[in-house]
Amino acid sequence: MNTHSIAPVVLVTGGARRVGAEIARHLHAIGARVALHCRSSAADAEALAAGFNAERPGSALVLQADLLDTTALPGLVSTVVDHFGRLDGLVNNASSFFPTALGEIDEAAWFDLIGSNLKAPLFLSQAAAPHLKASGGAIINIVDIHAERPLKGYPLYSAAKAGLLGLTRALALELAPQVRVNGVAPGAIEWPDDGQFPSAEREAIVRHTLLGRTGAPSDIARTVAFLFFDAPYITGQIIAVDGGRSAHL
Repeated sequence: MNTHSIAPVVLVTGGARRVGAEIARHLHAIGARVALHCRSSAADAEALAAGFNAERPGSALVLQADLLDTTALPGLVSTVVDHFGRLDGLVNNASSFFPTALGEIDEAAWFDLIGSNLKAPLFLSQAAAPHLKASGGAIINIVDIHAERPLKGYPLYSAAKAGLLGLTRALALELAPQVRVNGVAPGAIEWPDDGQFPSAEREAIVRHTLLGRTGAPSDIARTVAFLFFDAPYITGQIIAVDGGRSAHL
C-alpha cells in the first residue's frame, strides 16, 4: 500500500463486532483511519468509532448500509472518499454464516449467503477500484478454509466462500499492477454466538487442529495488517490462518 506520509484510509465491512471490529482496532492502532461499515450493529460501531476519534480526532467514520442492496454500494465508497479524501484499503469482512440442509435450500438462503459472501464483495470492490488505483491500495477478502474444503451441512456457505476465493484471484488479475488483492482464510477463530457448534463438535475441531487450540480475532487482524502494510510483492494469494487445520483436512 502506497501510503506516503498520509494516514491511509481503510473501509472495513461488518466492522462493528467480532473479527471485523478487531481488524479495525488493529489497523487504527498502527495508524490507519478507518471507515466502519455496519448493517444492524450501529450502536457498537458508533462506540468503537468514538473511542478511535477520542484517541485521534477525525480518524473514524461509521457507515450503515445493507450490502445486499447493490445500488447502495457506490454511495458507500463515495461517502468514505468524500469524508477522508482518499481510500487506500478495503476489507470485505461482512458475512452471513448458517447451515443449509440439501433439499431445503431456498432462494432466501441463496440471496443471503451468496449476496453477503460473494456478490457484495464484488460490487464493493468494483466501486472502490478507481480510488484504490489512485492510491496504490489493496483489497483483503475474508475467505474461509472451507472455500476449498467444504464444511458438512454448509454447502451453500462453502460454495459462496469458494466463489470469493476465485474472485480474489480474478480481481488480483484485473486490478494489477496498481491494486493488490489477497484473501485471509480463517479456521476456528471465534465460534458463532448463536450456538451453531455444540461443545463436543468444537472439541473435535480443536483436536483436528495442529496447534491444538482455537485462534483469536487478533490472529486475523495481524494478517490483514501484514497484507496491507508489509507485503508489497504479494497479490492473488489466500493465507490460511487456521492453526494448521487445513493442512490435513
